[in-house]
Amino acid sequence: MKSVFSRPRHAFTLGVLLLAGVGLMVQAVYLHTLRTQFLRGEGDARALRTVSVSAHRGMLLDRNGEPLAISAPVDSVWVVPGDFAQARARWPELGRVLGMSTAQFATVIKGREGKRFAYLKRAVPPELADAALALKLPGVHRQRGYRRYYPLAEAAGHVLGFTDIDDRGQAGLEQAYDKHLRGVPGSERIVLDARRERVALLETIAAPQPGRDLKLAIDRRIQYLAYRELKAAVLRHRAASGMAVMVDVDSGEVLAMVNQPTFNPNDRNDQTPDRRRNRAVTDPFEPGSTIKPFTVAAALAHRSFDPRRIIDTTPGTMRVARHTVRDVHNYGPLDMAGVIRKSSNVGAVQIGLSMTPQQMWESFAAFGFGVPTSTGFPGEASGLLRAARSWRQVEQVTMAFGYGVSTTGLQLTRAYATLASGGVLRPVSFLAGPARELPSGERALPAAVAAEVNAMLEGVVGPGGTATKAAIAGYRVAGKTGTTHIADAGSYDRRRYLSTFAGFAPASAPRLALLVSLRDAQGAYYGGEVAAPVFQSVMAGALRMLGVAPDAVPEAPLLPPAPGGTPNLLQAAERRL
Repeated sequence: MKSVFSRPRHAFTLGVLLLAGVGLMVQAVYLHTLRTQFLRGEGDARALRTVSVSAHRGMLLDRNGEPLAISAPVDSVWVVPGDFAQARARWPELGRVLGMSTAQFATVIKGREGKRFAYLKRAVPPELADAALALKLPGVHRQRGYRRYYPLAEAAGHVLGFTDIDDRGQAGLEQAYDKHLRGVPGSERIVLDARRERVALLETIAAPQPGRDLKLAIDRRIQYLAYRELKAAVLRHRAASGMAVMVDVDSGEVLAMVNQPTFNPNDRNDQTPDRRRNRAVTDPFEPGSTIKPFTVAAALAHRSFDPRRIIDTTPGTMRVARHTVRDVHNYGPLDMAGVIRKSSNVGAVQIGLSMTPQQMWESFAAFGFGVPTSTGFPGEASGLLRAARSWRQVEQVTMAFGYGVSTTGLQLTRAYATLASGGVLRPVSFLAGPARELPSGERALPAAVAAEVNAMLEGVVGPGGTATKAAIAGYRVAGKTGTTHIADAGSYDRRRYLSTFAGFAPASAPRLALLVSLRDAQGAYYGGEVAAPVFQSVMAGALRMLGVAPDAVPEAPLLPPAPGGTPNLLQAAERRL
């Protein structure tokens, strides 16, 4: 029986083996002839990748070509979640390098096991990425990118702004000129090995296009000076906040803009919304007495008030429409210059009421109040200047000394620069313009009227004025103080003040306009006590840095006559020179 059944079994086994062999041969022929392109494509898909190549963001430069914002190369560590999960036992090693916990790693890859990409930690120094990859954990890779660095740190945070982790502008000038600064990423086709590490570059599909540099009007020396002096004043007076803005009178270029409190754009953990806010552009305020020069200018321009007229401010109060206007003291009779020098509210109201509401509105609007400066700065406020037809008498009265109208720090600085330029309102800009190409601007005030008002503003800084602490040795200074009650919950808090000084120098041929304002100063609170000293320090330093010649050098006295009464000819000649 055994020999009978053994032969069929062998035959069956042999038949199965032959069929299997034939099947394998047929499959091999099929794959090598009809499916060649498909298999080649599948292999390439597992070995080739098209990857993005980061583009370098353009630099922000100050007016002298010094860097204010640059992009430094950084790496991002990323993983293939499925592969990385297999090395869970070694996660603590990588955690020590990257400063992350195993729980954080688990959170990153949770729900992504079937994905091919997940960031583990972004924007790390290249040496840290080197150390991470040196551990040779499966699925761990790097990606090259850039991170913004700001050399002035918090001294220029508000005006420059910052970028996000993808190097896109998120605030300030970084946001305003993001399209100009941002580059266009490129792409490459690369070969990966079995560990999905890059081993070769096959081709550059599109080369990255770097962003363009941008030269700003900011002078980093003056910017830092303003930051330092404002910060010291805010600390000294225990103020809640402060701001300072400097503008070139001839060009309208913003040379410095600082705020307190500030933030460091290099530290993303230091960027709370309150600290990031550029108050000089986004926060309107009632200007108080700093508006009085424009009230006087309006009356002179419309010839509604005789500049020789004596204004009786006795007894230091004035009743208008069931409201009482008060001065700090009873200043008695004052001329128009005296109203400015002593900052008399009663005098300013009498001058303001000499005009129609429409005349007053037209003059204020001509100085740029009530409209944005059109710099393109993100979040810029327009301030408030209501249409004249809606004014009641009490509103015209309060506007004459700076209540019921609001402005930003940048707007008010531009208005003073307009007075300084002889009545020409020029556009303000954060960008440096071509050398000796000055904007023409629009005439807001007759030149003769501007000269009269500017002479009055010099008296504010002189003996008997409210801002003697703004005086600068060797220079003639013109300006105006403002001490404004702060509105809170619909009424004015008599214990809270905005202390301001705005002015320009040298008064004989103005070059720079500067505004300084501190909010909620403790102790002393008058603008002449709190803001004027900051103006003096910043303006004096800026004039020296820019090489502006003094215009108030005292004349040396003649030497005693020589025997016989003959004057000293050498000294007389020196005086003539």
